[in-house]
Order: sequence, then C-alpha cells, then structure tokens
Amino acid sequence: MKILYEDNHIIAVNKSSSEIVQGDKTGDPPLSEMVKSYIKEKFNKPGAVFLGVTHRLDRPTSGVVLFARTSKALARLNEMFAQKDVIKKTYWAVVGRKPPQNEGILQHWLVRNTKQNKSYAYNKQKNDSKEAILHYRILNQSDKYYLLEIELKTGRHHQIRAQLAAIGCIIKGDMKYGSPRSNPGGGIHLHARKIKFVHPVSKKEISIKAPVPDDNLWKFFEKEENNKAH
Repeated sequence: MKILYEDNHIIAVNKSSSEIVQGDKTGDPPLSEMVKSYIKEKFNKPGAVFLGVTHRLDRPTSGVVLFARTSKALARLNEMFAQKDVIKKTYWAVVGRKPPQNEGILQHWLVRNTKQNKSYAYNKQKNDSKEAILHYRILNQSDKYYLLEIELKTGRHHQIRAQLAAIGCIIKGDMKYGSPRSNPGGGIHLHARKIKFVHPVSKKEISIKAPVPDDNLWKFFEKEENNKAH
C-alpha cells in the first residue's frame, strides 16, 4: 500500500492488483482496514478510526483509490461520484489487439451475471441491461501490445473489461474476459492512472496520479509517456 495523497478529510492510495478495497468472502485483509491501521498508528488515535469507502476497483486492477477520512467528506464525495463528469477518472489498459480507430467512444448495454461475477456487453438494449459508455484513445504501442487511455462516462460493473472484450481488445492477463494467459500474480493490465476532482471541503482542484505496477511492460509504457511529456 502506497499513500499518494492525504489531508484531514481525504486519503488516496495506490492499490496493487492483489489487494481488495473492501472485505469479501475470501477473508483477506482489505485495503480499507490497512488504511485505518496506518491512520491509527500515524496519529496515535485511540479507539475506532473513521474511514469511508467512496468507490471500488476490481481486485485484479491496480491504481488510485480514494477514501474519506471524515463523514462530511464521505457524504460530499458520494454525491460527487453519483453525478456525471464531476470526478474524472482516467485508466490505462494494455491490450493485444489494436482498436478499430485510434480514438473513439464505445457504447454498449451491460448485463451483470452475479453468479459468474461477470458482465456481458451487448450492442442493443436488453432486459436488466445498463447503458455503458467510455472514451478511449491509443497512447502508445510496443511490438505486441497497445496502451489505451480510457475515460469512463458511466460506472458499471467490470465496464472497461467487458466493453474492450466486446470489440476484441482483451486486456492482457484478463482470463475472465478471454485472455489466453494470466499474468504472474493474477493481476490484469488495467490501472486507475489518475483521478481529478474538486476537494469536497477545501474546494481546491485535486489531481492524483498513480505510478504503474512494477512490471516491465507497464514500466516501458510509463517511460514512453513520460518522454513524450518532456
């Protein structure tokens, strides 16, 4: 667990692909508990520490996760996450096939199968389906892979994974959605790269960027992007 940003009201951490944000049936210690322990220790707090979960990332996904340290911040962040385009989340995904265009918008209707913990993307509306929209653009490529930057316009279960798989651009290591092989450690090449929002209390604009996992392909792409920026 790596702290990316903290103040009295919010704290953001860089989640690894093996960590879970909240407790689940595996019984593994969740990120939320690790952050609570960190706060308790750092500030020598007696008793229970308040920490609010504002959003989640799938277990095999890495990147920035934002928590609320006060109930005031939690209530405001929950409202902000519920609105469109108030909190901007940017993801990086590594895929083995080039998308049809260098940049585009994907629109599908997703049906969630809770038994399989999977979402299925359709081109037409179906019973119990929810509209899913994302914007992607190709940032870079290696000899075998493409780096995509993705901005979510809706927040659906496994949205990026299901929508990219629907156009044949399966995320590296994502066997659930059709990748032929898993990655070492079981993570997938999907990373919550950046989150941008107006601070729920101070009203300052905050932008938090998460470094990529320690993996050769990720490091190659991050270096390429950093070189482009300079």
